[in-house]
Amino acid sequence: MAVAANWSYPTSIRFGAGRIAEIAETVAAAGMARPLFVTDSGLADLDITRRTLALLGEGGIDAVVFSEVRSNPVEENLTAGIEVFREGAHDGVVAFGGGSALDVGKLVAFMAGQVLPVWDFEDIGDWWTRADADTIAPVVAVPTTAGTGSEVGRAGVITHGATHTKKVIFHPRMMPRAVICDPELTVAMPPALTAGTGMDAFAHCLEAYCAPGFHPLADGIAVEGMRLVAGSLARAVSTGHDIEARAGMMAAAAMGATAFQKGLGAIHSLSHPVGALYDTHHGLTNAVLMPYVLAFNRPAVEDRIARLAAFVGLADPGFDGFLRFVVRLRAGIGVPHRLSELGVDDRRIDQIVEMALVDPTAAGNPVPLTREGLRAIFEDALAGRLQI
Repeated sequence: MAVAANWSYPTSIRFGAGRIAEIAETVAAAGMARPLFVTDSGLADLDITRRTLALLGEGGIDAVVFSEVRSNPVEENLTAGIEVFREGAHDGVVAFGGGSALDVGKLVAFMAGQVLPVWDFEDIGDWWTRADADTIAPVVAVPTTAGTGSEVGRAGVITHGATHTKKVIFHPRMMPRAVICDPELTVAMPPALTAGTGMDAFAHCLEAYCAPGFHPLADGIAVEGMRLVAGSLARAVSTGHDIEARAGMMAAAAMGATAFQKGLGAIHSLSHPVGALYDTHHGLTNAVLMPYVLAFNRPAVEDRIARLAAFVGLADPGFDGFLRFVVRLRAGIGVPHRLSELGVDDRRIDQIVEMALVDPTAAGNPVPLTREGLRAIFEDALAGRLQI
């Protein structure tokens, strides 16, 4: 596998080991001299962050760090970031970290010049046209995990505190001007985080591939993304310094986020309320839900999954073989089999079902979702009921 390339889809991506060395010139090319460096508290004091800030300084870029970002970001994180951005008269954002830091960084750059509240730009219809596009600051995104693919996305996810719901905020110009995908930045990720984020990338590809509608570009990207996950994720979890495996997962993450413009489905529509109410890791929650949603969707996707199993190269082909592959992959990288193992219970099942039904990702499920269907998926995932 070649682990160095320049990509232009969907945005400018500098991909390859060691390319973080190009951070200063990338930021300058995006028109920034004094960016706000948005990351999370867990990353703020790590060597990869200090090294990146030093590279910026050596290149004449005066960056200020903002790290008040939770793993499931809330409005207070965004409000604090906007305040720091405005007070510092920053001219853009370097978003550095996992999906949460990237989302908050993009949202700070988007919201710093707006006068309407962030909820007015939820991904509903043409609400994005309410924004003053001329005030949106540039973003350079640097992922340090391989999961969400937020570095190539035009949206950010944030939890609405009053309703405990995850909201998707969208604008075409939230797309980062440039991305540095350096797999060396992911080497220090612990196995559990590698597994959770990697399964998030897999979920994005799988749900995009299964979503109804005609989008062969997204389908092709999703299928290749899943092939990369199948060959890379277990290696990345077991041998963290395997740069080829880390590169495969970093590519798959960007591919999943590119492909899911076609749609997502019940994995995400259930994962969003579970994460908002129980503060579970998003990718890990997706991973637990995946086989139960796949089994529920079988009537609509069996033939497509059989073709996918052949492309991925499974020795055990067909829908059943692919389902067994998913279960084996999860078990091999330490993903729990039941939602109850994430601390989730059935006390809020009615609320979760109602939230999942109206989640914007629900519309992309290949089998139309109902309260009864969502309840059945949730109950099966909670108890670990799955016929393999």
